[in-house]
Amino acid sequence: MPQLDTSTWFITITSMIMTLFILFQLKISNYSYPASPEPVEPKTQKHSTPWEMKWTKIYLPPSLPLR
Repeated sequence: MPQLDTSTWFITITSMIMTLFILFQLKISNYSYPASPEPVEPKTQKHSTPWEMKWTKIYLPPSLPLR
C-alpha cells in the first residue's frame, strides 16, 4: 500500500487560511459604519384598550387562617 504524501499539506492549508482571511477582510471592509452612533429614542404609541378608563380591582386569594 503506497504511503500518503503529506509534504504539501502545510503550504496548502496555510495558503487556504490566508486566502480566506483576506477574502473576509475585503468583504468586511466594504461595509460603512457610522462614525459616532447616536442613541435613538423609541417612539411609544398609546394603545387604546377598553379597560384603561375603567377601575379594575385585583382580587387576592383568601388568606389562610392564623394558627
